[in-house]
Amino acid sequence: MWFSIVCEDVPDSLARRQSVRADHLKRLESLKDEGRLLIAGPNPAVEANDPGEAGFTGSLIIAEFDSLADARAWAEADPYIGAGVYAEVSIKPFKKVLP
Repeated sequence: MWFSIVCEDVPDSLARRQSVRADHLKRLESLKDEGRLLIAGPNPAVEANDPGEAGFTGSLIIAEFDSLADARAWAEADPYIGAGVYAEVSIKPFKKVLP
């Protein structure tokens, strides 16, 4: 089943994000290679694809897992968690309707 993983950053998270970004992306690439990633990306703090020093306010990942417990375990192992980027992570089942 698909699950949405909605993450909210701590204030001023940019340096923390940058410190482990490569490892974070590597995990997402693995999901993509397995055909289990629908979409993933950050939420810029300002209306710009490259927010510069404004940084980001969170992230959205929609991926396929066998269970909510599996999705939660995957999310909890994310390098952004270990680096203290995320203040809160919400995981819910997701039903893809469109497109």
